Amino acid sequence: MSYADKVFIENCKDIIENGTWDKDQQVRPHWADGTPAHTVKKFGIVNRYDLSKEFPILTIRKTFFKSAVDEILWIWQKKSNNVKDLNSHIWDSWADETGSIGKAYGYQLAIKHKYKEGEFDQVDRVLFDLKNNPSSRRILTNIYNFEDLHAMHLYPCAYSMTFNVSGNKLNGILNQRSNDMVVANNWNVVQYAVLLMMFAQVSNLEAGELVHVISDAHIYDRHIPALEKVFKNEQFDAPKLIINKDIKNFYDFTVDDFELVDYKSTPLNVKLEVAI
Repeated sequence: MSYADKVFIENCKDIIENGTWDKDQQVRPHWADGTPAHTVKKFGIVNRYDLSKEFPILTIRKTFFKSAVDEILWIWQKKSNNVKDLNSHIWDSWADETGSIGKAYGYQLAIKHKYKEGEFDQVDRVLFDLKNNPSSRRILTNIYNFEDLHAMHLYPCAYSMTFNVSGNKLNGILNQRSNDMVVANNWNVVQYAVLLMMFAQVSNLEAGELVHVISDAHIYDRHIPALEKVFKNEQFDAPKLIINKDIKNFYDFTVDDFELVDYKSTPLNVKLEVAI
């Protein structure tokens, strides 16, 4: 069993057994057939992953690693808000006829701000501080921009990343207002683990802990039967993530610079509907 498996199983069983249902409420999310998408949830889940020990990917069900990396590069490296720049179709439900998801995600990271050291967008400011001021307690990003919420087709779920250097280790806190545990939990953990490791490598640091803070951790009603099958799946040891050490510039990374060695997992064998 990987550590990610252990955390995921414990979280989901706790939500199902001790969580709160919203079936008595009118909810915004719905299924493609128009039926309200109800959830059972827990508030304030915090998980810690030590990236120096193990890469946090599930083995009890397959996480599509390359697609997850492609999306995090789309947001943080390309700083795009257009699905035409993405190699998967996970955002299509929120895109308009031009492919735009509005002033969300990568759009916010690309906005430049003036500082005494010069003009930076949020990503470049992180890169600058990690190299020039690693002891700073102000190295963070936030894409939950209230001024632009009206122009976003979906409010950011994973909205803030705080970086902290302790010794020679780069640690990070991912703040997430909402997390669909079955569809997106490990997907997000994998993405931000990779992101932290990318920032560490180009800053001559070692990857330390990723702390994942989830305000509303929920499981959708239609996902529970599939989840109960996942609990019974075979478990494997975590794979090793190999990153191309020749990459010294954050913007030079491609999906092909990441390789999972000995990744064994159980296929899900069922299509999970995504609430919209």
